[in-house]
Amino acid sequence: MMALAGLSHLLSGLALVGFSGVTLWLLTRVRGGMAALMPVPGRLVGAAAATALWCAALYVFSPGSSQALVAQALRDLAMLVWISGTFWTPQAPMSRSLLLIQRLLATTCLITLSLGTAAHWGVGGAGGAWLATGLANAAMIVAVGGLLVVDIGVRRGGSGLRTPVLAVAGGFAMLWAYELNAQLIGALTGKPALTLILLQPAVALLILPIFVVAAMDIGRERMRLSRPAAMRTIILLAVAVYLILIGLAGAVARLIGGDYGNLAQGLFLIVALGSGGLLFLSARARAWLSVMITKHFFEHRYDYRAEWMRFTATLAREGGQGDGEDGLGLHRRVAKALAELTGSPGALLMLPDALGGFRVADQWHWPTASEEGATLSLRSAFMLQETRHIVDLDAQRRGQNSAAEDLAIPGWLLADLRAWVVVPVLHFQRMIAVVILHRPAVSRALDWEDLDVLRIAGQQAASYLAESQSQQALSEARRFDEFNRRFAFIMHDIKNLASQLSLLARNAERHADNPEFRADMVQTLKISAGRLSDLLQRLSPRERGRAASVERTLIEPLLKAVAAEAQPRRALFTGCQAGLAAWGDAASIQQIVQHLVANAIDASAPDTPVQVIAVAEQGRGRIDVIDQGKGMTPTFIRDELFKPFVSTKEAGFGLGAFEALGLAQAMGGTIEVASEPGRGSNFTLWLPLAEAHSDPPSAGHMRKVGSK
Repeated sequence: MMALAGLSHLLSGLALVGFSGVTLWLLTRVRGGMAALMPVPGRLVGAAAATALWCAALYVFSPGSSQALVAQALRDLAMLVWISGTFWTPQAPMSRSLLLIQRLLATTCLITLSLGTAAHWGVGGAGGAWLATGLANAAMIVAVGGLLVVDIGVRRGGSGLRTPVLAVAGGFAMLWAYELNAQLIGALTGKPALTLILLQPAVALLILPIFVVAAMDIGRERMRLSRPAAMRTIILLAVAVYLILIGLAGAVARLIGGDYGNLAQGLFLIVALGSGGLLFLSARARAWLSVMITKHFFEHRYDYRAEWMRFTATLAREGGQGDGEDGLGLHRRVAKALAELTGSPGALLMLPDALGGFRVADQWHWPTASEEGATLSLRSAFMLQETRHIVDLDAQRRGQNSAAEDLAIPGWLLADLRAWVVVPVLHFQRMIAVVILHRPAVSRALDWEDLDVLRIAGQQAASYLAESQSQQALSEARRFDEFNRRFAFIMHDIKNLASQLSLLARNAERHADNPEFRADMVQTLKISAGRLSDLLQRLSPRERGRAASVERTLIEPLLKAVAAEAQPRRALFTGCQAGLAAWGDAASIQQIVQHLVANAIDASAPDTPVQVIAVAEQGRGRIDVIDQGKGMTPTFIRDELFKPFVSTKEAGFGLGAFEALGLAQAMGGTIEVASEPGRGSNFTLWLPLAEAHSDPPSAGHMRKVGSK
C-alpha cells in the first residue's frame, strides 16, 4: 500500500503540471479566437483551472482527504457550468425538470465548497475526520446528477456535435463514473476503497488529452475518428466490458460463497469463445454485425476515403483475363469494384450486343452467368439509359416501384433471387454497360446513400470502360492505317511501272524492228516483272519488307542501268569515280536513284539535261542528281518534301521522296537537298563508302528495307 501511495503522489504531481500547462494554453487560445471552437470557451478554461486546483489538493493532501473533496466540489461546479453552457443556449434552453436538477447540483457543490472551506479555515486539520463522510456523500450526489446531465445533453446534441465537445463531455462522465464507483464500494462495504481512491490521479491523467484535443481543434470544421480507429475502439470497449463482467461475476460469487465464481467465469469464457467462433466461421454473422455497427455507431454508411481508394485501386489494377485476383480483365474488375463497394459477394457485367440490347459479357463470383436468355432487351436498355435508374430488384418483386413496367426488367432477372441491384454504367448520357449485383449475406433496402455511391461509382467505372473501348478502336484504326500506308506505297510503285510499260508499248510500235530496242525491251520487261514480284511479297501480311543485304556494291553499273532505263525519256549526263563502291543493297540504291532521276525529269523542261554524278567524299559515297527545273522553297523542303501523302503533282501520291529517304536511312545513309525556286535542285544521296571500312556497317544501322 505504501508503494501505491507513492505512485499516487507521483501521478498527482504529473496531473498538476499537465492541467496547469493546459489551462495556460487554453487561456492563450481563448484570446486568439477560441470562440470558433466552443460556444462558451471561457467555461472550458475554468473547468481546466478547477481540475488543476483539484490535482494540487491531491498532491498536497492525498486522494480521499477532506481537502481534496472540497477542491473536487469546485471542480464539479466548473464542469457543470461548462456542460450547461455547451449543450443548452438561451435560444434552446433546458427543460424545467432538468434546470431544477442542474440548480440542485450547483447548490450542492456551493454548499460543499463553502462549508468545507469554512470548517478547515476555522478548525484546521481537526475537522477533516467528521467532514469526510458528508463530503463523500455530496460528491456521490453530484456524480450521479452529472452523469444524468451529460447523457441528456449528448443525446440532445446528436450527430451535430463536434468530436472535441463529445470528448470533453465523455472525459467528465468517465471521471464521475469512476468516483461514483469508488464511493459506492466504500458505502456498501463500510470500508473505503483505498486502491481506487489512490488511483484517482491516474484517471485525471487519462482525461488530460481531451483538453489538448479541444485546444488543437481551433479553426477546424470537424475532427473525427477514422473508421478503423473507431472499430478498434469498439473492440477494446467490448473486451473491457467482458473483463468487467468476469470480475463482477467473481466478486458476486465470493460474496455468496461456494464454487460459483469458477462456474460463472467458465460460462463467460464459453460464451465468448462461441461468439468469436461464430463470427470467424459465419460470413452472415460478420455481415450482420457490420451492418449493426455501421447503422448505430456511424453517421454515414460508407467510409468514403477508404472505399474510393479501394475502388480506384481495383479498377486500375493491371492484368490479363485470368481468374487470379491480380489477373482480372477490365470488365471483371469493374464488376468486382462495384460489388465490393456494397458488400455484394458477386456481380454480372453486361455489354451491348449486335441487336441493341445487352448480353452478359463477364462475371465475378457468379458461376452460372452463361445461361441462355440472360439478356436485356432494347427497350430495357433504352429505359435504363433514359431514366438513369438504379433498380432495387427486391422492390420490383414486391411491386413497390410504380415505374416497374416502364423499366421493362426482364423476367429471368426477377426470377433469379440472387440478383439484388441493377446499376446502369453511364458515360456522357450513353449507357456502355450494366452491372447486376449479387444479394449480400445480410440483405437490406437501398437508401439515398447507397444510390448516390453507386451512381457516382458507375460513372467512374464508365470512364475506364470508355477509355478501353477507345483504345481498342484506336488499335484497329492503326492496323487499317498501316495497311493503307503499305497499299499506298504499292500503288505508287504500280503507277511507276504502268507508266514505264506504257512508254515501252508506245515505243514498240515505232522501233519493233530494231534488234537493240527488242533487247532493251526484254531487259525492261524482266526488271518490271521482278518489281511486280517484290510488290506481291510486300502485300503479303507475313512479309513486312525484305531485309537489306549488306554487301559491297559498285555504283557505276547501277547508274548505267538507271541511264538506260531513262533513255527513252531523257538523255542523262552521268559521271562516276572509277571503282566507287558503297555498303548497301544494290536494288535499294538503284530504286532511290531511279526515283530521284524520275522526279528531276518531271521537274525539268524537255530540252533541259539531268546530271547524275557519283564520287567519294569525306569517307562516304556521294551520288548527286542535279536538274535545272522549277526548284523548291526552303519551307517546302523542310515541312513537306519528305512527308507521306504530300505531293505537288496532280496525280502523285507523295510517297516517293518519303520512301527513298527511308531506304537510304535503312542502309546507314541519308538524302540532302539543295534547291532554289527557278534555279533547279540538287538531291544528294550519301552512303557508307566500302573502301573506308574493312567491315560492313553494324546491323543496328541496317533496318528493314521496304518497311516504310
